[in-house]
Amino acid sequence: MDRFRMIFQYFQSSSESVMNGICGLLALASVKMYTCFDFSCPCLPQYNRAYGLGIMFIPPIILFLCGLILNRQSLVMLDEWRRPQGHRKKDLAVIRYMCSSIMQRAMVAPVVWIIVTLLDGKCLICAFSGSMDPEKFVGFANVTPVQLEQLLAKVPCKDDELIRNNTSRKAVSRYLRCWSQALGWSILLILIVAAFLARWLRPCFNQDTLLQARHWSNYIDMEQKIFEETCCEHSRLFAHKCILHFFESMQQEIKLHRFTLPRQGEGDEGEEDLRGITDQDQVNKLLKTWYYEKPPLDVS
Repeated sequence: MDRFRMIFQYFQSSSESVMNGICGLLALASVKMYTCFDFSCPCLPQYNRAYGLGIMFIPPIILFLCGLILNRQSLVMLDEWRRPQGHRKKDLAVIRYMCSSIMQRAMVAPVVWIIVTLLDGKCLICAFSGSMDPEKFVGFANVTPVQLEQLLAKVPCKDDELIRNNTSRKAVSRYLRCWSQALGWSILLILIVAAFLARWLRPCFNQDTLLQARHWSNYIDMEQKIFEETCCEHSRLFAHKCILHFFESMQQEIKLHRFTLPRQGEGDEGEEDLRGITDQDQVNKLLKTWYYEKPPLDVS
């Protein structure tokens, strides 16, 4: 149990490291999902593009939303953005820093999915085979427009009888796959260059503002955790007092069953901070005061 407690405390204190790990797992999961996914293009002119682009972009949206849901700081950022002004001003720089951090982590898995689909090429071939110019390929000569549309739509289906013996099917497929892979490698290169520039050019900008935003974003996250832990502790103590008060009239029966209630003065150390709280309205008032009038960050 001590080992699990230490792991839990590490997760609580190192939310940034945990989120980096979760983003890495989502990225690996996206690659695994795509490799296990059975891609089957419908090979119909009216459905190819919708299917190909849907497979390329709908799973990234789902992965992006999963990244936002699993990131605890997204809820903390929304709370900080929506909370009343109270006695503490809201720093927009901190909110922007938290939003940027959340978006960067949530975009990892979707970008990995899109790059993998582009490097594979099947989605782009399925989506745009019907848009190819038939004049570039000799195998589509002497066919009617309706037949041409059907032939181009069936390019992704190499086992279809209508297109199996067509000499230009492989040419169209190879042409679109080359464009798809070129686009995938270009996006990957742009992202790597952008990350490189962001890493190496960061010291050229105002570092004190960045440090302040990072510090106070961590503070807001930690404050929320400590507040929730304190609320849980207060709830336990208040429930303890309510139960003792409920069983106050059953002293004799409790003694017969060898239970003992704390005497006057016992347990005051653990319940010192709840001495003045005696009913639900007082608890609700304290919570409302915390939400609407957060104290200023000044303990001098």
